[in-house]
Amino acid sequence: MRTTLDRFYSHVLFDLDGTLTDPKLGITKSVQYALHKFGIEVNDLDQLNSFIGPPLMLSFRDLYGFTEGDANQAIRYYREYFQDQGMYENELYNGMIELLSLLKKQNRTLVVATSKPTVFTEQILSYFHMDSFFDVVCGSELDGTRSDKAEIIHYILEHQQIGNDAAVMIGDRKFDIIGANHQGVDAIAVGYGYGSKNELMESSPKYYVESVEELYALFI
Repeated sequence: MRTTLDRFYSHVLFDLDGTLTDPKLGITKSVQYALHKFGIEVNDLDQLNSFIGPPLMLSFRDLYGFTEGDANQAIRYYREYFQDQGMYENELYNGMIELLSLLKKQNRTLVVATSKPTVFTEQILSYFHMDSFFDVVCGSELDGTRSDKAEIIHYILEHQQIGNDAAVMIGDRKFDIIGANHQGVDAIAVGYGYGSKNELMESSPKYYVESVEELYALFI
């Protein structure tokens, strides 16, 4: 994989969960709470790591065989816990503030591109004092619309009025990389999040890094 960027990207798009922050505890406990409401007991939170990254509707349907109606109810239960506690059971990755500071000094436009609802994303960015770094925050709607990563990236390109060669997408799951590829946007896969290296490499990112430090070095 390339170890330096081959062009200046004016717009840098970041996934949130597993890329900017480590949300494992909050997300898995929110899922655990929702599944409990359906009589499904999961005591090992590691079993719920697959929920980190994809849209919740997709995960409840694919991983637990929920109908669309049950998945929607599960999401409502999930949000009961998440709004009260889960969003704060979260950790900022070490070195992330330094990376964001570097990118702003380079006069890049920073964007959050996430499947998480925009309203929760904005609260999390504020909680971690990251909101001042980002020019645009684009997530899904509470009703689940605009949760596909390709759709989110398309929306950003259209509303920022930029070509796809001006942007780069940074993410830790295949959904980030595939979404970027669908829109003709270069992608940086990060191996410190929740996607395995095999998952990420199979989705064909242009760049791959193992750590926040390696990600920082790409932009020097």
